[in-house]
Amino acid sequence: MQYKIKKISGDASFREFYKIEKNFKSTILVKANKDVFRNLITYAAVNELLIKNKINAPKLIQEYFSSNMMEIANLGNYSFLEHIKNKNNKFSDYKKLIELIIKLQKIKFKKSIRFQNIKIKIDKYNISELHKESNLFFDWYLKNNGEKKDFKKNKSIIKKELNILYRRLYFQEMCFVHRDFHASNIMIKNKRFGLIDSQDAIRGNLLYDVASLIDDVRIKLPRELKSLLFNYYLSKTTNIKNNEEKLLAKNDFDILSVQRNLKILGIFVRLCKRDHKSIYLKYLPYIWKLLELRLKNPIFINLRYLLNKAINKKNRKKINFNDN
Repeated sequence: MQYKIKKISGDASFREFYKIEKNFKSTILVKANKDVFRNLITYAAVNELLIKNKINAPKLIQEYFSSNMMEIANLGNYSFLEHIKNKNNKFSDYKKLIELIIKLQKIKFKKSIRFQNIKIKIDKYNISELHKESNLFFDWYLKNNGEKKDFKKNKSIIKKELNILYRRLYFQEMCFVHRDFHASNIMIKNKRFGLIDSQDAIRGNLLYDVASLIDDVRIKLPRELKSLLFNYYLSKTTNIKNNEEKLLAKNDFDILSVQRNLKILGIFVRLCKRDHKSIYLKYLPYIWKLLELRLKNPIFINLRYLLNKAINKKNRKKINFNDN
């Protein structure tokens, strides 16, 4: 039996991916250079949970956990990002992804899942976790792109305001959250969607994956389409029952979109400065456009003022960071 092994492009993690071709079929070898438990074992466990719930995810073919590797099914080389970017009518395709999110949210699971006699805890998306993520904005983006003399003061004041907003979240700890549900993590093979990169799954808010999809930094969707998709989600979910909850859902959506995109600003600067992956910097101006769109919600009047004070709007269009 002849094998062909070819390294393929990876993601923003400390993993490497190799395509293995044998007998006209292909699989993927995943190698974890750090955090083996999360990047391999937890990933395989969550994939197994998804498959049990009839959601297409990479099946474990063979584990080599002692060597920091595993072989999984190949869900194809064609992502939803490649599929959608040049299409004029995007709504029908995005509706299918909204329906996939709703399917994810119907998964019944406890605080932990079992995989090969290993108990794997599924954490909840609490306020502490939200702060841990948005701290990436302060420690990487603001620290490198704001006034150094005001850094500690700005960080303290903005964190206090974020804490007020996080405490306003209504639909908390309710469902399965993929946590990185965007166009590059949806693969298409034989007209079937497949979901990858599920190792960070968590118990959390109904609107998190919806915000992740609609305010995806990789695809510039028209504002009207964003509204259509949000309303389509509201029309399809059974978890939001009346007009009052719809208003609360919109606030949750906006808060989580802001939280996520502050986090992503920090992550992308970290990828540049620490990991020498400068390609992600090209997304920064659009991330600010997304933030500015959501910050129009009146609940952000204080946060909008504080961010404007901490980072001049002209500097948001620049990709020019201070040296540490």
